[in-house]
Amino acid sequence: MKPVTASLLTSLCLTTLALPAWSQVPNFEPVEPPAPVPFEFTPTPNPAPAPAFNQPRVNSNPPPIIPYTLDGGDVLRINIFDVPEYSGEYPLLIDGSINLPLLGVVNLKGLSVDAAKQKLEALYRPYLVRPFINATLVSTRPVNLVVSGEVSKPGSYSINVMQNARQFPTVTDALTLAEGVTLSADIRQVQLRRNGQTYTLNLWELINRGAAGQDVQLRDGDSIFVPTNLAVNPAETRQLLDASFASDNNFPVQVAVVGELNRPGSYSVVANPPTGQPPTITQAISAAGGIKPSANVRDIRLRRINREGTEEIFNVNLWAMLQDGDINQDMPLQPGDTIIVPRAETINNAEITELVTTNLSPEQMRIGVVGEVVRPGPQVVPPNTTLNQAILGAGGFNNVRARRGSVELVRLNPDGTVTNRRIDIDFTVGLSEENNPIMLPNDVVVVGRSSLASVSDTLGAVLNPLSGLFGFLNFFRTFGIINVD
Repeated sequence: MKPVTASLLTSLCLTTLALPAWSQVPNFEPVEPPAPVPFEFTPTPNPAPAPAFNQPRVNSNPPPIIPYTLDGGDVLRINIFDVPEYSGEYPLLIDGSINLPLLGVVNLKGLSVDAAKQKLEALYRPYLVRPFINATLVSTRPVNLVVSGEVSKPGSYSINVMQNARQFPTVTDALTLAEGVTLSADIRQVQLRRNGQTYTLNLWELINRGAAGQDVQLRDGDSIFVPTNLAVNPAETRQLLDASFASDNNFPVQVAVVGELNRPGSYSVVANPPTGQPPTITQAISAAGGIKPSANVRDIRLRRINREGTEEIFNVNLWAMLQDGDINQDMPLQPGDTIIVPRAETINNAEITELVTTNLSPEQMRIGVVGEVVRPGPQVVPPNTTLNQAILGAGGFNNVRARRGSVELVRLNPDGTVTNRRIDIDFTVGLSEENNPIMLPNDVVVVGRSSLASVSDTLGAVLNPLSGLFGFLNFFRTFGIINVD
């Protein structure tokens, strides 16, 4: 055994004199306290640097689950074993520090709750024999986020975490707060920036396969960026519309519709409240009065400006929708879209006849029925009106004068030419291109005179001057001006 030196005894005495009144602490054991151990907090090393938002993705894994770190605005409840007078709830000041008995101001900024507990135990050890501390997070500061890219309302947001809740907001919560993603969003490469690192999240896996790990819990200071999808798939767009973080579709959409339409211009197209789907291209065309017969529905273009300020062009084939039922061609619209309906280079009358029966054409059209009908003149009829219906709509044939066997159909073609066609009339047949075709806008039906009416009109034209002459002679004979015997 080593001899006890005077210097060691002096050190023990000084240490004992520096301690507080230990008689206040229950179960006090008069033993020599260990020497103070300086506290060193070593944070978890960050992953390898990830690319910036505008760079190709490198880290395709979700960020590691990290504990909540303390900062100004948090409130800790600190319970020191057998020392209730030092226990209580303590708020962290704006710089992340906390004011505690005996210790004074202690900086806990950037520490997890467990790390803060260890630090406080180490700092209390010179004063307490058994500094067993239980630290719990009573309330948290608001979670401040930045949401940008293809969302309806990009910007900075603050989310308050409820006092009794232990669930922090997630990525989809933040997207919902920004009023949802746009139709141009690439949800396969949503980027989360945290502590200088960038992580890529695949929310497509979340909504299709239930990959909940992609919906990461957020921390204060996180930033979310939703990139633009440069290869929009209409089928996937319709699936995206059903996601909880999609934009609200219950508002009118302001779009421009130009080209071969009856009333081109800017329109506020109303959404579909029963289905919860945004308005589509066909609804915008209908709002613009429908297409003209010269429209090329195979090559309609949808022009859209994304959040990056660049223009995207989508080719739409509504003829494929009408023929094959490809509903994905009727693309949903978002504010600011422009629909361009070009003019067809060649006109196919058979296709025009088919198009006028669809909702792409106007709800009404003007035609003319002239000649020997009861009510000759212009008519406003539905787009699927047949020739027989047009004649009957004008009151039918004039029973005395009309030529009943056939009529002449005069059609103004979209290319500016005019065609005349003689059609035999049979009111007993249904829709028939030969005897009872569909009428097109601006068609004119000419009902001719019968042979008897033609002869009668010719005789009338000849006899009218003679009847006038005989009346003139009778006038002079009556007044004795002339004497005709």
